[in-house]
Amino acid sequence: MKKETISVFSALVGALAGAGAVGKAERDKRKKAERLSGKFLAMFHMMNQWVKVKQEGKNLSSFFEKNNYRKVAIYGMSYIGETLLEELKGTEIEVAYGIDKRVLSSHADITIVLPEELPGHVDAIVVTAIDFFDEIEEMLKEKVECPIVSIEDIVFEV
Repeated sequence: MKKETISVFSALVGALAGAGAVGKAERDKRKKAERLSGKFLAMFHMMNQWVKVKQEGKNLSSFFEKNNYRKVAIYGMSYIGETLLEELKGTEIEVAYGIDKRVLSSHADITIVLPEELPGHVDAIVVTAIDFFDEIEEMLKEKVECPIVSIEDIVFEV
């Protein structure tokens, strides 16, 4: 009888431990989904504002001209970075290079370097990874002396 009780108890403990692991996995999955949802919502609001700027006949290059940033680098060469690069083509603003941890993932027609390999001086670095601006700014401050600006700030300032 004792063996049966121990077996049932062991089975219950095992089941509860397994349920706890599944519960943790589900919580982790939900947290990741919430984080991504927040990221995409922030990107949507920023891109929506960018469309409004374009509808008003403005170009983001005016921000750079006003601040005397003639030669810039773009940190984050995914959708937003590539869109900014396209926006600045044909303007007085030179995009010297892009910066991205995933150098091979960009389709941009400029040189893309790793954050550790910044090749030269620019007037400003524009960070397009809006969810990670603070962390990226802290890391870049140790490597450069130029201003580090968020694309979000630019879009809402123009």
